[in-house]
Amino acid sequence: MTKNYEVSPYLFFTGRCEEAIEFYRKTVNAEAIMLMRYKDMPPEAKAQQKQQNEQCGTSIDENRVMHARLRIGGSTVLLSDGPCSGKYDGFALSLTAPNAEDAQQFFAALSAGGKVDMPLNKTFFSPAFGMLTDRFGVKWMVYVEGPR
Repeated sequence: MTKNYEVSPYLFFTGRCEEAIEFYRKTVNAEAIMLMRYKDMPPEAKAQQKQQNEQCGTSIDENRVMHARLRIGGSTVLLSDGPCSGKYDGFALSLTAPNAEDAQQFFAALSAGGKVDMPLNKTFFSPAFGMLTDRFGVKWMVYVEGPR
């Protein structure tokens, strides 16, 4: 098996994906690498999607985001409005900032309209570490590597 692969987080925003993309562009300099809407699907895929939606008891606005890929620093984050929603909150995105000043800027921007879970402070393992939940319900850890 090859070792040249990666795992990327995939976030579902249930109708707010475009808003989230714009928010992450402004707050963490995200770059949209790819964006595809449900209306861009070929007919056979639309039929399959319709069947999945019926099983979930949902419908999809064709202008919503089916799949998007963002580049945030050196990382890839995948996003969608998603046809079905469930709740799983056992994860967070970890943003490693180059210094405490940048960490403070990222932390302030991401937490605007959200909730600070742990204020950004010096810790025994980092000169700046904090946790927050942004306005979309996505958990973030902002972190600077290195000694205090």
